[in-house]
Amino acid sequence: MTVQKIEIADLQHYLDDLSSVLPAEVVEIEVVGLDVGDQIASSGLKLSGISYDPKDDAVIVDLDDKLQHRIAAPQEVYVDEGDDGLRSFEISCGKGHKHIIKIKAE
Repeated sequence: MTVQKIEIADLQHYLDDLSSVLPAEVVEIEVVGLDVGDQIASSGLKLSGISYDPKDDAVIVDLDDKLQHRIAAPQEVYVDEGDDGLRSFEISCGKGHKHIIKIKAE
């Protein structure tokens, strides 16, 4: 297991490269924060893309080619990669929430 921090300045390039090779995997998105508790925002949908829009300062997670999970004003981004590939992302947003995107084996 290797956890790597992705700097915001490198985020668009990193996610563009990743989206071009990332297979459509099933993901679970969990949102954690003092004001919202611990909530599952999405589960069982396939990741169809992930990108960073610097104009809107948002990470956009595309699910099943029809839904989106937006993470506004990302502050810190960590990825967890293992020998078997990408396992998860953890993105802290401007509201102080953590958005944890877990890659699930089908």
